[in-house]
Amino acid sequence: MKKIIFLLLLLTAIAAQSQNPVKWNFTAKKIADKTYELHIRVKIENGWSIYSQTTPDGGPLATSIHFSKNPLTVLDGKIKEVGAMKKKHEKVFNVDVHYYKDKVDFVQVVKLKTNAKTSVSGTVEFMVCDEEQCLPPEEVPFKIKLQ
Repeated sequence: MKKIIFLLLLLTAIAAQSQNPVKWNFTAKKIADKTYELHIRVKIENGWSIYSQTTPDGGPLATSIHFSKNPLTVLDGKIKEVGAMKKKHEKVFNVDVHYYKDKVDFVQVVKLKTNAKTSVSGTVEFMVCDEEQCLPPEEVPFKIKLQ
């Protein structure tokens, strides 16, 4: 009996790890001479949520985007979130969480210091949850060409 329970727990853990309810897309849009908008878009499967950068401490892991240093670029302003943000009080965390369903676009303006071809790289750290579970936090690397 113990072997059966152990096997069921192991299979449940493996199934949870193999789930991938989000799809990331990384692009750049030139908006002026030497100025680009970086679009870090995520599409979220039905029933799942991803958390805003503004989710308070003490709750689920807020999405965070980290840019690697590039001497040819400078970040202009803060990352904006474009999407239908929802807010609700989570009793489990005793905090008001900020989250997105379906999709959200994280937008960062970047300026080039010179007219050189380069790229911006970094990582997105995030966590997704549904009504029954949260998957472990994940880190996704990205590299976006600026041309």
